[in-house]
Amino acid sequence: MSAELPLVFSVTSGKGGVGKTNMSVNIACCLSRMGKRVVLLDADLGLANVDVVLGLAPPRNLFHLFHEGADLGSILCEMPYGFRILPASSGVGEMLSLSTGQKLDLLEAMDVLEDSVDYLLVDTGAGINDNVLYFNIAAQERIVVLTPEPTSLTDAYALIKVMKLNHGVEHFKVLVNMAGDMKAAREVFSRLYKACDHFLSGVSLDLLGYVPRDRTVRRAVVEQTPFCVLDSRSPASLAVQKVAETVQTWDVSASLDGNIKFFWKKLLFR
Repeated sequence: MSAELPLVFSVTSGKGGVGKTNMSVNIACCLSRMGKRVVLLDADLGLANVDVVLGLAPPRNLFHLFHEGADLGSILCEMPYGFRILPASSGVGEMLSLSTGQKLDLLEAMDVLEDSVDYLLVDTGAGINDNVLYFNIAAQERIVVLTPEPTSLTDAYALIKVMKLNHGVEHFKVLVNMAGDMKAAREVFSRLYKACDHFLSGVSLDLLGYVPRDRTVRRAVVEQTPFCVLDSRSPASLAVQKVAETVQTWDVSASLDGNIKFFWKKLLFR
């Protein structure tokens, strides 16, 4: 992948509680270990979770960019795990929907990242609100996280349906979290695939992989540490490492969609 074309991809879900943010943090961690320059953007702008998963209390976040004129460099947090995060705010209603002016501010601020990042990983909120859709529409690739629970499956389908019918987005990667084994993950993926194939003509789904149930994950959440750091050989850690390896095979060399400026411009004009 060309360093001049950083890849922007989102990690998203139809409902909360499926481990989306945990997947984002650990994918970022694995990519960084592989020598990639990674920025993780917490795009759940009003209900931030990345800092909670990592045990952070950042002094500044995107709220300060929009409302106090802070520069991006003062907001970026360097993590001991090799990647940087752009933290969002929590419990701030003004952040739930970005104005055109705020998008312009963010577009201008992101210039400083253009030549210093290989992957911009966007951890969206859950559901189908405006911010979730904005960030998913603008990304080059989208990872939809779901679990074997029926409600997770139906909500993932709802997200894909809105993205397809309202915005023409057709390509999605699927990551099944908390699955018993690959067979169980394939069964979940198959149900989602059949629903999309029957009701949403043109939608393309690829099974990116699965992350098994793993006690290390629960312990990592309590300790507010990436599980791939807590135990790099645990089943969940090895599974996410495979996901990160697959991400590195995604080729955006023939497309400008991976360019960060292009990402924000797409976001701006939605």
